[in-house]
Amino acid sequence: MRTATTVEASGGASWREQADFVVEADKLGLDVCWVAEAWGSDAPSALGYYAARTERILLGSGIMQIGTRTPVAVAQTAITLSNLSGGRFLLGLGASGPQVIEGLHGVPFARPLARMRETVQIVRQALAGGKISFSGAEFTIPLPGGDAVPMRLSARAEHPIPVYLAALSPGMLRLTGELADGWLGTSFIPEAAGAYLAYLDEGLARAGRSRADLDVCQGAEVAFAPGEDELRVMIAGRKKELAFSLGGMGSADTNYYNQAYSRQGWAEVAAEVRARWQGGDRDGAASLVTDDMVLATTLIGTEPMVRDRLRAWHRAGVTTVRLYPSGATLEARLTTLARAIALVRETPQSP
Repeated sequence: MRTATTVEASGGASWREQADFVVEADKLGLDVCWVAEAWGSDAPSALGYYAARTERILLGSGIMQIGTRTPVAVAQTAITLSNLSGGRFLLGLGASGPQVIEGLHGVPFARPLARMRETVQIVRQALAGGKISFSGAEFTIPLPGGDAVPMRLSARAEHPIPVYLAALSPGMLRLTGELADGWLGTSFIPEAAGAYLAYLDEGLARAGRSRADLDVCQGAEVAFAPGEDELRVMIAGRKKELAFSLGGMGSADTNYYNQAYSRQGWAEVAAEVRARWQGGDRDGAASLVTDDMVLATTLIGTEPMVRDRLRAWHRAGVTTVRLYPSGATLEARLTTLARAIALVRETPQSP
């Protein structure tokens, strides 16, 4: 398995500390650093800065939100970052959710699947270097009825640019298998991997491809507990975070995290957590989250426990493990990351 991490430039750490983390992760031999984009900083600006500060690590947008940019603007950004970094850029795209796209940007979230399909198709057309001409349900380029004619970008992609899609819903998972080079996933339980992989495989089969054609990139927090007492404290501290994902992410009608947990065996609990969270009972929602729910989707535990979970992820088909290292300081996060990278490298790589 390859190793990766995700940072958000406007996260809890300072800008300088976050950049130092990426630079040091590069030195540790981490394979990929994804830069998140939610409702804080944008991803491309930070990616350009990190490209100038690093030497070998791959840098990916994890993700750029398709509702906030035209497909050709996405392609322009991808070409720029790829050329600036010497071919170290991975284009990660996602639909985000209605709360961010409609509530923050004022752009309709409707038909995210069609919008994603057409975005990838137009991006690939632009990356190929020819004149851009497209007629779909969501986009028409050039716009008809005027004097506009098809154009090509003056910038050329000097390196291949792999496309990754962030997907949790069955339809978006099928599309990922059909069109993408990689899948950015989360809320992953290796013992219930079929809840995701079955849909990915349907999309792969539709395109005449196999699992070998897709990088399965999964992420989770990694934290090492010295013993059982410390582990119980760690688990308790993560329950409210998980309750927020199940109850507070998305909108009142659309929560892909809740749906993902439901498909993996926790439908009843996920529904109740969401109901309590939406009703304002945040502590009550967190109290419903079980220890197993936390441990199943994270890499938290004693070192033997984390090692065993990494093996389970590999057996389930994960090819890139995205590590979110815990730690109150930069040094602590890097220590956790280095320890996790070493465990991944020890994991047997046979199927």
